[in-house]
Amino acid sequence: MKRDLFDSDHDLFRESVVEFLEREVVPFHADWEKEGIVPREVWTKAGQVGLIGHGVPEEYGGTGLDDYRYNTIVNEEVCKAHASGFGVTLQNDVMAPYLVGLTNDEQKQRWLPGFASGELIAAIAMTEPGTGSDLQGIKTSAVRDGDDFIVNGQKTFITNGINADLVVVVCQTDPDAGSQGFSLLVVERGMPGFERGRNLDKIGMKAQDTAELFFDDVRVPAENMIGTEGLGFIHLMENLPQERLSIATCAVASADFMLQHTIEYCRERTAFGRPIGRFQNTRFTLAELATEVDLARTYVDRAVELLNRGELTVEDAAKAKWWTTEMCNRVMDRCLQLHGGYGYMMEYPVARAWQDSRIQTIFGGTTEIMKEIVGRGLGL
Repeated sequence: MKRDLFDSDHDLFRESVVEFLEREVVPFHADWEKEGIVPREVWTKAGQVGLIGHGVPEEYGGTGLDDYRYNTIVNEEVCKAHASGFGVTLQNDVMAPYLVGLTNDEQKQRWLPGFASGELIAAIAMTEPGTGSDLQGIKTSAVRDGDDFIVNGQKTFITNGINADLVVVVCQTDPDAGSQGFSLLVVERGMPGFERGRNLDKIGMKAQDTAELFFDDVRVPAENMIGTEGLGFIHLMENLPQERLSIATCAVASADFMLQHTIEYCRERTAFGRPIGRFQNTRFTLAELATEVDLARTYVDRAVELLNRGELTVEDAAKAKWWTTEMCNRVMDRCLQLHGGYGYMMEYPVARAWQDSRIQTIFGGTTEIMKEIVGRGLGL
């Protein structure tokens, strides 16, 4: 179905994104997957051509473009390039709202120029070994000590965890205040007591650094708190819709890329004397997948428009996140099946895409949690 989400300026920007990925990312991504990390210099190169810093005001070195359609273009083209290790999506879609929307003027001056240039890589640390989707179960503590907070605890599954220079850590600052006892502190690279554990060995997304983080009496200046003390949980809830929409845009783009790749494969691969695309089962399968992808994209494009207007609800973002990611996994699985034995070989893109997509129904809130959010929105 024809899209009407973008205008000519967006089309020009997309061309620049594609050109950058083809030059600086695609030729090297296989090596990064073996190494388990993306070199930092790629981030600064991305910053130089405007791939980072959307939503960051121009006075701090950003693009000044507070238009989520630009983020969507980056997400789509990164997925089409199968550059799953390049964590720029987290930088633009997840971290920018915290570092732009919750910081004071001094913090903006200190962090945003490096953030927009790619010199400062950011991460957010929510998940703990014993706490996943239940964010109110977070145990990492921050105790006030004069002009500082003393942070103790452990986080896990942190995207950009090895490369990160700035980590927004969700801490418990008042254990007796329930949901109003959490705050957000920015822990910076090099602070004594802040250590990184393993670069975790994952099923997929091999080039993306995902780490354990440890905080042992880390002294963090109170001036590194973003947002309001005690309202960290509310800040998270306010920003999670954009994070979940980000995951949805990637899910749809990934599914569409692999669908198109599989259609081409079915035109060329022969069995029983004819292309497998001429068998009714293949045509019906691809017809079903094409329909699902189009329907998903239509919903997500609408959600992008609502986000730009400040009208995307928590429930609508949850719907987008759970349905598109489950759809993406279905598409990947059936595309792999159509590749037959070749689909199980890592040299074929569908194998890596199948591996990479599996996490989407888990991170950013599991499918089950998304359904719980939607259900509560129905008054149940």
